[in-house]
Amino acid sequence: MRSVFDFIIIPDGKRYNNEINLNGDKLIVNSSIENFKLINRKATVLTVPTAFATPIQEGDKVIVHHNIFRRYYNHKGEEVDSSRTFDDNKYLCQYDQIYLYKRMVKWNAVGERCFIMPIKNKDDWSLEPEQKNKGIVKIGNKTLESLGIYEGDLVGFKSNREFEFIVDKQRLYCMESNDILVKYEFKGNEEEYNPSWAKSSWWVN
Repeated sequence: MRSVFDFIIIPDGKRYNNEINLNGDKLIVNSSIENFKLINRKATVLTVPTAFATPIQEGDKVIVHHNIFRRYYNHKGEEVDSSRTFDDNKYLCQYDQIYLYKRMVKWNAVGERCFIMPIKNKDDWSLEPEQKNKGIVKIGNKTLESLGIYEGDLVGFKSNREFEFIVDKQRLYCMESNDILVKYEFKGNEEEYNPSWAKSSWWVN
């Protein structure tokens, strides 16, 4: 069974990452179905669409839009499944709702997306922990490579493009190729900024 235009996926684990194990006790860190930050985004591809070719293959791990697994309250105030629910913990997912796919051990960005890690702010007079609009390319794409921008490069990006993801316990900003404005030379004192909460074992995206 395959969908014509959609991927069929299943979540890796529960749909919400709202529990932690603290010294053997289960602790609920969120009880709201509307808090998108604690919605699981990691899934496994069961089938790929028949209508078009895709680099994503059956069995690949993917990171998807949070609305895929999100539950809602309908107009009657009843809690209901996402409109993307297909059958028995299976979900339909459009190509543009997939941000990353993993083949073997490497995450690959989909389309024009790229993922940037911010760097620490070294200004002693600033209260901001990270430098504004500046970071290191952690997951690039072919368009950036054609422009001479590769993974590991230091870049500047447009304001208000910080769409936050947690990928392998690293907080990264997802953006598009055309959000990257400049490639910088390293000065030698740059440090990646990954907040401690992103490294927490309960955050599994």
